[in-house]
Amino acid sequence: MEDNIHAGHRERMRERFIHDKGFENFEDHQILELLLFYSKTRGDTNPLAHELLDQFGSLKGVLEARPEQLMQVNGIGEQQATLISMVVPLTRVWHRCAMAEPQKIGNSREAENYCLSILAGERTERFYVISLNAKCNVLGRRKISEGSLSEVSAYPRMVMETALNYNAHSVLLCHNHPGGTCAPSPEDISSTIQLQRLLNGVGILVLDHIIVAGDRTYSMIQHGDIDYRIKGR
Repeated sequence: MEDNIHAGHRERMRERFIHDKGFENFEDHQILELLLFYSKTRGDTNPLAHELLDQFGSLKGVLEARPEQLMQVNGIGEQQATLISMVVPLTRVWHRCAMAEPQKIGNSREAENYCLSILAGERTERFYVISLNAKCNVLGRRKISEGSLSEVSAYPRMVMETALNYNAHSVLLCHNHPGGTCAPSPEDISSTIQLQRLLNGVGILVLDHIIVAGDRTYSMIQHGDIDYRIKGR
């Protein structure tokens, strides 16, 4: 029964973290509790979290402690100490990645080359969303779907979610036609206009939709299939 109570508490904590997308509404001891779940697979980690805070004075003190210092606390073994001591170095890595010079897509040729680098040689159809900031620097990309040799779906909800998660100013869409021409089908154009309407509704531009076939590319913007204003189709 006790294990069931703790298991339920762990699941609620994990769900809360996922729902809140972070620790903003967590108390310090709850942050440590959740972290310790992944090195102590059973039992109540609440007393251990409080013991750590008492020993080191603050959450900052806990996270900055050396592994050998952490292991002096009863209940903290090598696994727990290693996990806790990884947090600050991982934060430094994240900052280094965030400060790295992002790739910039400044024109249609660069957009086509970028999409070629993702999709050239792929044997099944794939659909990507590339998110950009206001300076056209790439914030990140996400594969939305992967289909058969002849079909892939652009799921509107996932496209919207991706753009919002990256806080994108604009997006570049791309997919491939492994077995044929890079010219768009009527469905390609209509689904792109649907996505454009959806994203424009929250202030996100669709810069282009690039189709890749072999070493060839097709720009819907360059060919007039779409433009920055929504066409009345």
